[in-house]
Amino acid sequence: MRNLVIMPAMAQNRERMNLGEYAEEATIIVDEPVRPVNHFIEANTQEVTLHHLKHDCITPVFSKDNELTINHAAFVETIQDAAQSFFNGEKVEQADIRVSHIIKGRIPEAIHKPANQLLESDKTIYYERAAFSIDIPTIYETVGGNKLNLSIVGVRAYNQMNLYSKKMPELFRLAIGFKNQVCCNMCIFTDGYKDDLRVSNTTELYRAALELFNNYNPAKHLYLMQQLGNTSMSEHQFAQIIGKMRLYQCLPTGYQKALPRMLLTDTQINSVAKAYINDENFGSLGSELNMWKFYNLLTGANKSSYIDSFLDRSLNATEMALGINAALHGDERYKWFID
Repeated sequence: MRNLVIMPAMAQNRERMNLGEYAEEATIIVDEPVRPVNHFIEANTQEVTLHHLKHDCITPVFSKDNELTINHAAFVETIQDAAQSFFNGEKVEQADIRVSHIIKGRIPEAIHKPANQLLESDKTIYYERAAFSIDIPTIYETVGGNKLNLSIVGVRAYNQMNLYSKKMPELFRLAIGFKNQVCCNMCIFTDGYKDDLRVSNTTELYRAALELFNNYNPAKHLYLMQQLGNTSMSEHQFAQIIGKMRLYQCLPTGYQKALPRMLLTDTQINSVAKAYINDENFGSLGSELNMWKFYNLLTGANKSSYIDSFLDRSLNATEMALGINAALHGDERYKWFID
């Protein structure tokens, strides 16, 4: 964008002079291009602060007995405390929080007000879904020329719980893995992910987080990612895989169940194809594509997932990359995708 700025002396004479004759003396300022900010998840999310979640949002309850849920703020704070305890001596950054699907309400005094007359103090809100990422930048490694920081990701979605019942163990998803600092793509590995973490209070949640951190093997995870850079595929093989991934969505249920699972949507597969051509970091049009770049094309496309499916698809991107990498070396399990 180019901004035309009139100098002060010119502005004083604006009403009595024809500015056209001074056009050549105008100062032209050319704005620097603004780079888009990368987030670990995008889709329809928005960034919020922990203070906002604690002080501006109500806490949903189980309607049968009016028992409180563990709200998003308590979830973030509990995992933040667990991370600082387990990684004592390392730098643990504050959580980057993103939310979606706002649920609006009113205080009792504002029940009969027309919507256009509501004050901010009349409204109540909370978010159906929340995700956060806590980076530990002092634990890092370089893979394929990209710096990876250790990162903890949590996901909470009230829509996956029955809030119309009595209080029961609540569902959370928690992962620890590495975040690619070039693009903020999340790299999630099997032993670093709990997809069905059910707890009744923050004490249980804290304990489960420590257990996950303890069981995670970062050296093994890094080794597997480094191995991806040692294998490449041709453009023809990449096109074959993209075609099979599109075909997978249309297969009969029985046929599909016989194959390894593939969770990316058609839209995300299209994003992988576009990124192969246009992505400045991982695109490889006209040359061989190594499996590390292919993996990042998958994780990059996954950033468009909704919060409640984000971590499942992150893990599946890892499964797909490792499986296809093995298939290129003769393994049978993912062979269908490359034949």
